[in-house]
Amino acid sequence: MSSEDAPEPVHGAGSAHARARDADRSGRVRTAAAAADDHGNGRLGTADRAPLRSRRRAPFNLATRSLRHRLRATLRLVAAGDVERERIGQDLHDGAQQTLTSVRIRLAIAADDFCARGDENAGAALAAFGDEVEQAIEELRELAHGAYPVLLASRGLRPALADAARQAPQPVTVLARGVSRSPHDVEIAVYFCCLAAIQNAAKHAGPARVSVRVWETPTNLHFSVLDTGCGFDLSRTSPGAGITNMHDRLASVGGTLSIDSKPAHGTSIEGTIPGV
Repeated sequence: MSSEDAPEPVHGAGSAHARARDADRSGRVRTAAAAADDHGNGRLGTADRAPLRSRRRAPFNLATRSLRHRLRATLRLVAAGDVERERIGQDLHDGAQQTLTSVRIRLAIAADDFCARGDENAGAALAAFGDEVEQAIEELRELAHGAYPVLLASRGLRPALADAARQAPQPVTVLARGVSRSPHDVEIAVYFCCLAAIQNAAKHAGPARVSVRVWETPTNLHFSVLDTGCGFDLSRTSPGAGITNMHDRLASVGGTLSIDSKPAHGTSIEGTIPGV
């Protein structure tokens, strides 16, 4: 048979199915080849990238949850410590301190009675005992003040800080006029941060004057403790327990702490509590 007599190809349903099958097979081959090429070149497809993003996020999410857990634990410890500190301070003030004061008064009365009867030796001895009791009262008062100042609960920041300034070994001035009462936990945080800064200045600043200031803005409560002491190099000095505790106290009420110091230029400690 000649080529002219060859039958015409038939384009029917069978042929169409065959072409569709071949095209589908070819598409699958190209897709598999592209995927293989992607993997070979270090590229990931969309389906592969999703699990990878999830795996990358997992350590971050775990770290965030761990940080939140530690922060909540710190807040609970700070709050529990403040409650216990307040209880101890109140017990010392209302219990042992009042008992010793009563003993001091009775000793003074007895000393006067003996002196009036002519027994000067007994009177002098009782008076000396009374002086020792008075010294014990002062020491107990300082202990109670360090645990929790009664003035802070009854009258607020300004009287409590003024009382702390009077007991400090170095000259301390306090400026807190017009500061209104704040929530209990906020006043505790500000007071003990200021007290820690005063104590740090007494230990490390050398002969220096210290000034404490507390003031309010429409949305925040601020405080600063400045000293004229020897200062230090922040880049070469790691924060001690006192500074760390100050940061933790302010963080427990949503506040922030900043420290600025230079050798021979004193130290400035400032704190801000928002939304007070």
